[in-house]
Amino acid sequence: MDWTLELIVVPVTDVDRAKRFYAEQCGFRAEIDAEFKGGRFVQLTPPGSRCSVVLESGMPASPGQPAMAPGSLRGLQLCVTDIEAARAFLIGRGVEAGPVRHVGDSGWAEGRGEDVWNSFLFFSDPDGNGWVVQEAPTPLAER
Repeated sequence: MDWTLELIVVPVTDVDRAKRFYAEQCGFRAEIDAEFKGGRFVQLTPPGSRCSVVLESGMPASPGQPAMAPGSLRGLQLCVTDIEAARAFLIGRGVEAGPVRHVGDSGWAEGRGEDVWNSFLFFSDPDGNGWVVQEAPTPLAER
């Protein structure tokens, strides 16, 4: 049996603002924007990804799990094969993406890492949810 990760809830304060950020600035494909009694559900997917994010308002918390506060999600990770191009894309669309960094002998250091998988950049959405972009050596389909 396969267990596939296909949807991640991203807690936000303003669904419209977050939808504009992810669709217009990050280039995510908006797939569903549905209203239901008392709430709204917006699903967006990063280019080339099989996993989507959902922005919601008015949904009750899952049984036995408290709702996440807007801006509390950290470590969402996207992979690209050209970290510099990804950074230029985000910056060109107004996203405050940090510099490319790598893990060095004494922690995070600026610049690309020499080893495969050791180049990253970081950005946050308008609520402060934190994203990591990591450079991969080849596209997912080839790994």
